[in-house]
Amino acid sequence: MKKIVLKVVKQCVSTEGVEADYIRNDILSKFFKHFWVRRMALDRRNYKQLVETTVEMANKVGVADIVGKIVEDLKDESEPYRKMVMETIEKMVANLGSSDIDARLEEPLIDGILYAFQEQTSDDATVMLNGFGAVVNAIGQRVKPYLPQICGTIKWRLNNKSAKVRQQAADLISRIAVVMKQCQEEQLMGHLGVVLYEYLGEEYREVLGSILGALKAIVNVIGMTKMTPPIKDLLPRLTPILKNRHEKVQENCIDLVGRIADRGAEFVPAREWMRICFELLEMLKAHKKGIRRATVNTFGYIAKAIGPQDVLSTLLNNLKVQERQNRVCTTVAIAIVAETCSPFTVLPALMIEYRVPELNVQNGVLKSLSFLFEYIGEMGKDYIYAVTPLLEDALMDRDLVHRQTAASAVKHMALGVAGLGCEDAFVHLLNYVWPNIFETSPHVINAVMEAIEGMRVALGPAVILNYCLQGLFHPARKVREVYWKIYNSLYIGAQDSLVASYPALEDNGDNIYSCPELAVFV
Repeated sequence: MKKIVLKVVKQCVSTEGVEADYIRNDILSKFFKHFWVRRMALDRRNYKQLVETTVEMANKVGVADIVGKIVEDLKDESEPYRKMVMETIEKMVANLGSSDIDARLEEPLIDGILYAFQEQTSDDATVMLNGFGAVVNAIGQRVKPYLPQICGTIKWRLNNKSAKVRQQAADLISRIAVVMKQCQEEQLMGHLGVVLYEYLGEEYREVLGSILGALKAIVNVIGMTKMTPPIKDLLPRLTPILKNRHEKVQENCIDLVGRIADRGAEFVPAREWMRICFELLEMLKAHKKGIRRATVNTFGYIAKAIGPQDVLSTLLNNLKVQERQNRVCTTVAIAIVAETCSPFTVLPALMIEYRVPELNVQNGVLKSLSFLFEYIGEMGKDYIYAVTPLLEDALMDRDLVHRQTAASAVKHMALGVAGLGCEDAFVHLLNYVWPNIFETSPHVINAVMEAIEGMRVALGPAVILNYCLQGLFHPARKVREVYWKIYNSLYIGAQDSLVASYPALEDNGDNIYSCPELAVFV
């Protein structure tokens, strides 16, 4: 019954005919008296509906009226009830901002959220964290007088013996770091940075992950030069943490190292970066894609900082490992290094590596070339003639995967440099790609078809049509099917351009094949 009544009230409040004054004068007091009671917080469905209805009322009458009614409940002794109040305030502030919360209401509100944050005992802290973050971010610069008190609470809780409490305190820092920067509290943030640095020896992985996240938030807003502790002291402490196998620790640590490599690489000696490179190779085994992606980007930043040679030799050695995921990530990293440091720094070493008579290494080199041409786009036109002999060799190889990867590299090359005058090399490569159209392996045929599509863009559909015509009416059905498949994709991609290149046939007896422009037009 309560749930239905709440739903009806919510719908009525949101209609245009209901005036804000009427809600303010006639409904609010009874609504809060009967519905905002502790019992409502215990049933999940009622809780949810009550929050939604209250937020809808706030949309009509403004945040200040509603917050004024429930702000004292943030200090209620029932935790589920405090949670419900916090969630409602968070949603209202996120929707409508805090412009109509005046100084008189602001003080009990900050006091209440601090109390609620400190008194929580349940495991699920997200509601309190989100609420605290939303309120502080909404109030913005007006929160400055309360920051010393908030940071005092955070420091005190970072020293708590309960791991959950420490984790929540660190998470809170990452939520409010941006606002501390707006309030010019850089000294306070520097102090928090030093405190967090001292807690990097944390034994609980979840907590360590949160501490790294908080450090990352502080580094992001305070900048590399003003950071305390200085970056040259912070990074060597992070290197051993990269060995940690916990996902949250890995993700936050690699993000922090990547940010330092991107913005503050000059504060750290090159030897330390090389040490980190070796640790990063292990991170490529992570299950979570976000970690692998961050790792690969970090290789790019480090290469930019200390030059590509050392980083590249580390990565090329890693192509010899057995694990496929590791090799694929390595090839992406090589391509990113090439993109950040210009391809001419990487290509010679890559092409020399192709001479190693080992399948994995050669496939890795081809995959790197594929990613490389995908990333560099038009820049690729200077390097096409250099890699053509290598791709020739790969497209003639007995191994299926060689031909597949080479075809995919040809596709990216063709799409990147279409219209830039490299047609002679592409016609040459097309002669090597074309014999693979009869492959049965789905991956190979996919790569070959995509390479031919790329060639269509680079060479124009007429060239591909001329290759196609020889097999469209072949006596063998399997041959015909393949050629018609290519013709159909050609027709879909460039139907209008094909008109000019259809063969001219002689008229014979009853059949007239000639097609003057006028007849086409009519």
